[in-house]
Amino acid sequence: MRTANRYEVLRQIIAESPTSRQELAAATGLSLATVATLVAELLDLRLITEVGFEDSAGGRPRGLVAVHAEGGALIGVDIAETYVRVELFDLALTVLARAAEDMRPGENRPEQVVAQVAAAVDAVVARAGLESARVLGVGVSVPGQVDRDSGVAQYAPNWDWHDVPLLGLLAERIGYPLYLDNPLRACAVAELWFGAARGRGDAVVVNLGTGVGAGLVLGGGLHRGVSNSAGEWGHTTLVLDGRLCHCGNHGCVETYVGAPGIMQNLRELSPRSPLLHPEDQTATIAALARAATEGDPVAVKVVCDTARYLGAGIADLVNLLNPEVVVLSSWVAAALGEPLLAEVREAVARHALRRPHAATEIVLSPVPTDPVCLGAATFALEGALQAVHHRPGRR
Repeated sequence: MRTANRYEVLRQIIAESPTSRQELAAATGLSLATVATLVAELLDLRLITEVGFEDSAGGRPRGLVAVHAEGGALIGVDIAETYVRVELFDLALTVLARAAEDMRPGENRPEQVVAQVAAAVDAVVARAGLESARVLGVGVSVPGQVDRDSGVAQYAPNWDWHDVPLLGLLAERIGYPLYLDNPLRACAVAELWFGAARGRGDAVVVNLGTGVGAGLVLGGGLHRGVSNSAGEWGHTTLVLDGRLCHCGNHGCVETYVGAPGIMQNLRELSPRSPLLHPEDQTATIAALARAATEGDPVAVKVVCDTARYLGAGIADLVNLLNPEVVVLSSWVAAALGEPLLAEVREAVARHALRRPHAATEIVLSPVPTDPVCLGAATFALEGALQAVHHRPGRR
């Protein structure tokens, strides 16, 4: 509990710097005495710093604290089905360096992915000109279901990975503390810290990429489920006896609104469309987005059809969870943008119950950087604070 409270106080300081202890107590619901103790610990760890006093109209001026941006560095790794992206952040979660590389078809064996990640991590540290000791940790996001405690990627259906000891393999190549989770949680945390879920008690972050899922923020915090498997909405049934999914079922949401599913929507409508790049998801989605903006009838129809499927699936989330906001996130949502958003809003309005729909806002993610890298970096920050708690002495 103490580690969790320390993490929450630090999260508020990063989001609201500079801020006072009184404001932190109000934002976190902790007592002022508890906040003062936690702030003292964070100051001792050099994760935050005193920055003076706020203007006062009378009475004792309040001391202000802010994140000590130079006090360390965090790395976020976004392993996706078609690329690896790595970003290095200071403690204010400002990007200092980036590295990215496309993943070619068939080159997704664990050892190949690990090599790409290790090279990219080395690259961002070198580009930022950092000493290795300043890196507090590396958060790694990998698609599918993961066991955070053991560092095992238990099941990644798009790659047919089963029980891959990913963190163990990475630890052979990377000398920093490593923390594992998946993109659903990473995107949700990014929105909770800096995006559309900030200040919201209940939110759903829909991750639209090659795979599809829903990061859940319930009661103001990240919801993981009993086995860290919550949010696998992409593998709920949308069409009975529909398209075959990599998970083995038929008609999953992912098969209609993930990047391969959108390519299939295009292929069924116009098999010879020049927009279709059969071996390149990114190029197809980019071409589709450009053509839809220009009013191409085939592209507009594909976006509309995709939005119909997506809206029906999101309506289920709205009826089930009654969230304040649904956020469309990840690279497919960013590429298709406003045309997709407008159609999704209309589709959700047709399918959702009136009362929960009236309380839900549907938006595109406003996070300016890769939300998965950003969220993964916060996992490293959380892990660093836990490590401090378990060390016999403090630096």
